[in-house]
Amino acid sequence: MTRPTGASALLAIACLLPPPGASSALPSPGVQTAGGDALAVHVLNRLAYGPRPGDLEELRRVGVDRWIERQLRPEGIEDRALETRLAALRTVGLSSAELLEGYEVPREVKREAQEKRAALGDDATEAQREQAKRELRARARALMDGSPREVVEELQAAKLLRAVYGERQLDEVMADFWLNHFNVYAGKGPVKFLLAEYERDVIRRHAWGRFEDLLRATAQSPAMLFYLDNWLSADPEGGAPTVAGRVRSLFGRPPAPAPAGRRRGLNENYAREIMELHTLGVDGGYTQKDVTEVARAFTGWTIAGLRQQKPAFRFEPRLHAGGDKVVLGQRIRSGGKGEGEQVLHMLATHPSTARFISYKLARRFVADEPPAALVDRAARVFRETDGRIRDVVRAIVTSPEFRAPDAVQAKVKTPLEFVASALRASGAELQDARALSRRLGEMGMGLYMQQPPTGYKDTAEAWVSTSGLLARLNLALDLAAGRVPGVRLPSTLATGAPETLAARLVPGGLGQSTRQTLAREAAAEPARVAGLLLGSPEFQRR
Repeated sequence: MTRPTGASALLAIACLLPPPGASSALPSPGVQTAGGDALAVHVLNRLAYGPRPGDLEELRRVGVDRWIERQLRPEGIEDRALETRLAALRTVGLSSAELLEGYEVPREVKREAQEKRAALGDDATEAQREQAKRELRARARALMDGSPREVVEELQAAKLLRAVYGERQLDEVMADFWLNHFNVYAGKGPVKFLLAEYERDVIRRHAWGRFEDLLRATAQSPAMLFYLDNWLSADPEGGAPTVAGRVRSLFGRPPAPAPAGRRRGLNENYAREIMELHTLGVDGGYTQKDVTEVARAFTGWTIAGLRQQKPAFRFEPRLHAGGDKVVLGQRIRSGGKGEGEQVLHMLATHPSTARFISYKLARRFVADEPPAALVDRAARVFRETDGRIRDVVRAIVTSPEFRAPDAVQAKVKTPLEFVASALRASGAELQDARALSRRLGEMGMGLYMQQPPTGYKDTAEAWVSTSGLLARLNLALDLAAGRVPGVRLPSTLATGAPETLAARLVPGGLGQSTRQTLAREAAAEPARVAGLLLGSPEFQRR
């Protein structure tokens, strides 16, 4: 990665940000908002990925309240320009079956690889091994429409394009929120081929409806079933096929043997995460016994058709653990697939879930530690509306707490929010997202690549560090100087007057310390002003 000169300026600006864990809002009280647009800037920073040139004027024309209500109903917003951009990505609109068929390494090539390794033996030279690899890669390319890497790269590109160019900005924010809440990891097995359908048909389709419907859709998604291993969870006491047999039937190969003394069967991964991360929260009142009982209720919720490259949810009675279960003090009568459905309803309508989801949404839109009164009101709306997400979000983003002065610039942008807002503010043209996606990974936020089920944090302590801030500043300078492949910025950014650039890139205003630092740098290297503005502490806040 390019390391621009002028480290003293970078460090001077970085030092204006708070240390990790600090919660005080920036800029300082000395900041003045240009043109009396404080609320409009705040709304665009929280309900969108930051303002683009012309967005503030549009918000003035439409009015903040009307703009918010329109964003709350994204289905009514035309977005043809974005659709045209996305149409250039050939994998994003494909089904999981089409992706597995065209982009997964064919089984016959995998078999050939095993046979070649066996034939070469341990005495093969490095040159022989490399030649075998080249032959196998050529064989695979001849049979495939593209590589697995292309699938992930185009998912990442689509996410950036939607954040930067989409008109349905709040819809993009909510899609990102739910993808993070119901996180799956593209690097695990076939999940990369299941993700496009997961995002399109599960997350986006249910992002504004009833939370219970969204929860059920994720529970039955092949992406989630594979990621958290529930597709292999079976009754350890029954006559169901062994896990080894199940894997063999789906993939045509046996799994690695189980460690000595450990029985195959019940898998509690999904049961634990659906309560701790998806619904009740870590303090939601469940016990380890509840985890085990929920896991038993979900045995048999599996994936059909993976071997045939046609993955779909299926309930398999032979894998199911029969008998009654007791979850959170309530008895669930033995009833096959219906047991898992009862658990989903119980969790989705639990008071702890109403509060946990409301807290996370208020944290996303208002503050790292949102006001308790706001969370209480949002949780009440959740309960009264049967968990209707649109109503809960409306209650939060139209609340007095959302518009309060101490909520303005109280959040630190995640790397994704920083990159998207920098491209929006500067009017950049994103022609190839691969370099930016790599930089996001270097900043600790590889898109679709968060391995733990917790997803990425959206609070300051996760992102405010000296190394992290310098990585952002370096990226900002690289963007402004045209050093990021695939991104083209308007030439006016290199020649504009500092005051004009500041009003365009940071319409919320600059603090006195930042203005002084920029004045010194502008006198020495005026071409760097745009980069320093994009790397300023005020721009890192939303």
